[in-house]
Amino acid sequence: MYIKIKKSAKKIVVYVSLFVFSLFSVAANAQCAMCRAALTSEGNTTKAAAVNDGIVYLMVIPYVLVAGIGYAIYRMKKNKSS
Repeated sequence: MYIKIKKSAKKIVVYVSLFVFSLFSVAANAQCAMCRAALTSEGNTTKAAAVNDGIVYLMVIPYVLVAGIGYAIYRMKKNKSS
């Protein structure tokens, strides 16, 4: 059974799925070069990993907020046009 979906809905599904997949692949090093050098020169790798996780956490929050606001606007416009 084939379900017809509007092109705009397909775009939203693609963007949301890319966003979700990018959240789960957050194994990147988010530290600047100076932070990394200062933390790894001490030999304490757990502290460097904790700082890296904190930076990634702080980086993800604005994207989640913007996505939520965008979704809310999309829903309002969709309900208005119905």
